[in-house]
Amino acid sequence: SGGHYKPPHCFARYKSAILVAYRNQEKYLRHLLYYIHPFLQRQQLSYTIYLIQQVGTGSFNRAKLLNVGVREAMKDEEWDCLVLHDVDLVPENDYNLYICDEYYPKHMASAMDKFQYTLPHKSFFGGVSALTPEHYMKMNGFPNTYWGDGGENDDIATRIHLAGMKIVRTSPLLGRYRVMDYREETEIQEPWKRPPSRHNTRKTWKADGMNTLQFRLLSRTKHPLYTKITVD
Repeated sequence: SGGHYKPPHCFARYKSAILVAYRNQEKYLRHLLYYIHPFLQRQQLSYTIYLIQQVGTGSFNRAKLLNVGVREAMKDEEWDCLVLHDVDLVPENDYNLYICDEYYPKHMASAMDKFQYTLPHKSFFGGVSALTPEHYMKMNGFPNTYWGDGGENDDIATRIHLAGMKIVRTSPLLGRYRVMDYREETEIQEPWKRPPSRHNTRKTWKADGMNTLQFRLLSRTKHPLYTKITVD
């Protein structure tokens, strides 16, 4: 219930919250849930899957939704690790452990089929990443001001460095992910481009994040495979 699991025959060494920012992507969600629950259970983790849903038809704000997810998830449990997960990515390797690095934020989706299993650029922090609650608060979470452009991943990489940390990456052999509904012919015509950042992260990171997060919680419901948090 609520997407929560803990191993029945042993004491889990790690507690991980899986946070998925979401809006109207049911096909992807079903696919992700089908794969991710057995995957996490094989790792013998204690975990809960949280779906943070944005209502309305305005621009999608993935970064702010993840801030909301962290705030709400931490009310349930003292999580060891916060795993920030795109809804359209499925891990390929069971040894890609959904636990945090003790010292630094960890980028887990280091090899996606969409990018021919390489990084699109060296500051990339998108797809799937893992941070301890301490890491997350140290960098003031994610920016709340990115609407619809996807450029928040570069902002977050900059924040990590400004907060005195660095990014560690899962080895490309382990950090392999399949992007769902990916069509190769469109990628050839339209190569992936970094959206230009319109934010001066150095000036704004301390004043835009968890410490300025505002939202309206509309509902919080437990479904058979996930906890759904709906916000405006």
